[in-house]
Amino acid sequence: MNYKYIVVGAGLAGITIAERIANELNEQVLIIEKRRHIGGNVYDCYDEHGILIHKYGPHIFHTNNKKVWDYLSQFTAWKEYQHKVLGYLDGQFVPIPFNLNTMDRLFPSSMAIEYANKLIQTFGYGVKVPILELNKTEDAQLKQLAQYVYNKVFLNYTTKQWGTSPDKVDGAVTARVPIHISKDDRYFQDTYQGMPFHGYTKMVENILKSNKIKIMLQTDFKEIAQFDEDRIRILGNTFNGKVVYTGNIDEFFGYAFGKLEYRSTKFDFEHMQEQNHQPVATVNYPNNYDFTRITEFKHMTGQKNAYGTTILREYPQAYDCNIAGRDVPMYPVQDDSNQKTYKKYKQEAGKYNNIIFIGRLAEYMYYDMDAVVAKALNTFENLRG
Repeated sequence: MNYKYIVVGAGLAGITIAERIANELNEQVLIIEKRRHIGGNVYDCYDEHGILIHKYGPHIFHTNNKKVWDYLSQFTAWKEYQHKVLGYLDGQFVPIPFNLNTMDRLFPSSMAIEYANKLIQTFGYGVKVPILELNKTEDAQLKQLAQYVYNKVFLNYTTKQWGTSPDKVDGAVTARVPIHISKDDRYFQDTYQGMPFHGYTKMVENILKSNKIKIMLQTDFKEIAQFDEDRIRILGNTFNGKVVYTGNIDEFFGYAFGKLEYRSTKFDFEHMQEQNHQPVATVNYPNNYDFTRITEFKHMTGQKNAYGTTILREYPQAYDCNIAGRDVPMYPVQDDSNQKTYKKYKQEAGKYNNIIFIGRLAEYMYYDMDAVVAKALNTFENLRG
């Protein structure tokens, strides 16, 4: 085998490292991917109606990391896009995250003003306060507000998304659902925001353009590789190079310490004969519905199809690697039990000097896209060093 490097997984972590190896080290690299396509969960494609859809749910790129933005900008132009989300609460659409504008829409004017003044005095303007933190306040008015937001916005949505009560969900996750003490309706306030001009898949194709990169799709790494702590064999031949592994770490070790828990999602696409179905790209439905949100892709992509639109409803579900439709691990369930299990796998992974474990599945980490790319770039620098 002529490769010094094998990358397992063609998601953002894997393709970034593969691109750096090929173009900076001038080395041949083989990517092994289990799915039928490149790009991992950012994969997008045109449906039968000509609408560009995100196959695994909406992905909006945003970052404050100029290094990451500049890196990806080598492979795509950007469509300017500021993501806004509405929530369906008490029979009307209101801005999410819950902010000062949301209060103006839901509460009587005098009450909204009192809440706003109290929030600004207590926390400051422009601050994002996690719901569970606000719920601990001793102030009677703020406690009342916190209970309202908790019950109307947070409780049922989080329970549906994670299949458990919010108090059992990792704080890093619940902090992503704050009250924003601001009138800024944007979902993200990052410096750099946008959508790849021709889609994520085209951007990924550009990243992988080097003739030093070979890709094997629909190939399960564990079916062609055998390994121990000091030797790797690929198709029966000894491999003396480095493996970059981005798949499930528990699967890599044959579930020796038990299975790590993930949440998956059922994606229900529907094409509608109307120009637009909803006022913004994403509307959250915290209550009364089995799905968590509806995404309409034309708002994000800026497509100007003469007529018709495609929407996506998302139904959270438990992950099961043996059941089709449930076999895409989307979100690691980072509770104490799973963290203890992961630490055992991490310790085991430390014994393998010739294998690098990186990415959401390999590190059992809830990464945003920019964080994945940043970690891959840093990992490459360490590899080169």
